[in-house]
Amino acid sequence: MIHIAYMSRAVRPLSDQDLQELLDQCRRDNARHDVTGILFYSHGNIAQLIEGEAEVLEPLFERIARDGRHSHVRKLIDRPITVRSFEGWAMAFHPLEPAGFETLEGFLLPDHLPAPPSTLTIADSLLVELVRLAVFGQGPALVPAVQPA
Repeated sequence: MIHIAYMSRAVRPLSDQDLQELLDQCRRDNARHDVTGILFYSHGNIAQLIEGEAEVLEPLFERIARDGRHSHVRKLIDRPITVRSFEGWAMAFHPLEPAGFETLEGFLLPDHLPAPPSTLTIADSLLVELVRLAVFGQGPALVPAVQPA
């Protein structure tokens, strides 16, 4: 099993409806191929971490990189893992229409994101935090506090 993380830029702003349709598509397609992960979106910035079998993720990432809905795709992580860090599929984003946010299922507000799972390495947890900062800007840190020895 591997995980891949990347960042990109949307070619046009995505509406809340666009984001709901994207999450629905991700859930449907990823369930079919046993892919899990998390997708971040804010003001045109996109970051995603996907995890699954290499023979599924490698061609999936190639399709993602060619997808015309975004540009400037940069792979940040591509490494083997022994256990999944994201059991399901989630998306975090800044809603464009905050009043209607509660009707969207499976979305997380950036300031309500849980800490990275303990199954991520320290390096990957820090990279996920840096990606979150790049997408959402300053806010509450997600990196769990280091316990004293």
